[in-house]
Amino acid sequence: MALFRRGMHFGSYGSVDDGHGVFDRLCRAAEVAEAAGLDALSVPDHLQQNAVGGGPRSPMFEAYTVLGALAMRTTAPRLLALVSPVTLRHPALLAKAVTTLDVLAGGRAVLGVGAGWDVAEHEAYGLAFPGVGERMDRLEETLQICQALFRRPQATIGGAHYAVHEAPNSPRPVAGSIPILVGGGGERRTLGLAARYADVCNVMGDAATARHKFDVLDEHCQRVGRDSAEIVRTVFLRPPDDLADFPAQLQALAAAGADGVILLWSAEVPEPIPELGRMLADVFPA
Repeated sequence: MALFRRGMHFGSYGSVDDGHGVFDRLCRAAEVAEAAGLDALSVPDHLQQNAVGGGPRSPMFEAYTVLGALAMRTTAPRLLALVSPVTLRHPALLAKAVTTLDVLAGGRAVLGVGAGWDVAEHEAYGLAFPGVGERMDRLEETLQICQALFRRPQATIGGAHYAVHEAPNSPRPVAGSIPILVGGGGERRTLGLAARYADVCNVMGDAATARHKFDVLDEHCQRVGRDSAEIVRTVFLRPPDDLADFPAQLQALAAAGADGVILLWSAEVPEPIPELGRMLADVFPA
């Protein structure tokens, strides 16, 4: 059974900063999404909103703080950041944040992680943004450390960028470990890391692109000796303004090998979520 099949990513909290009202709107959208059968809810892991979502003056929550709050307002969906860039936190702190979320949510956390991309955000907050090669190296070390801390009571791992020494992770994850989503479609390294570490992969593109990415993932799995069926294949997409053709788009993605999708949506617009939930359930049933 797939870890989840019908995800919704609240990529925007709206353009108005009215304090607690921002959180109220997010909670309302999350509750509507759960009632509509969405089985995974995600939020951005950014310090500022990007230009697509309304720009830096639009509100942006710290990801794991708000996910912990959503754990109290939902009961069933998986909860995750889509995705945490490796440049924001030491892997041990990231593992602790996700484990805390897992305990608060009764075992519903997923670690979503990627190499990062938003150079403007890093410049604004004075954060180092190394080249793509180093970010990919950091992603691999992050996956190694987080997986170890999720699975073992203590972990000792040393790498070129990060290290932990007899680091405990208590309280433990509810189910003994926490699933990992690797976000991105880079064919050499990102999908290679997904083949080694991920329970879920998340790529972008139309059906033909998704099929190609999944074929590349299969090749990496064969190379490392892993059954590719162990990895849930998801596609990240924005629903069209006119939903009439959306079921056909979903069907095409399913035919291309997608086990599910994660829809980009705004917490400011909950009204269409029930219809979206019905469309997803028709193509990606529980």
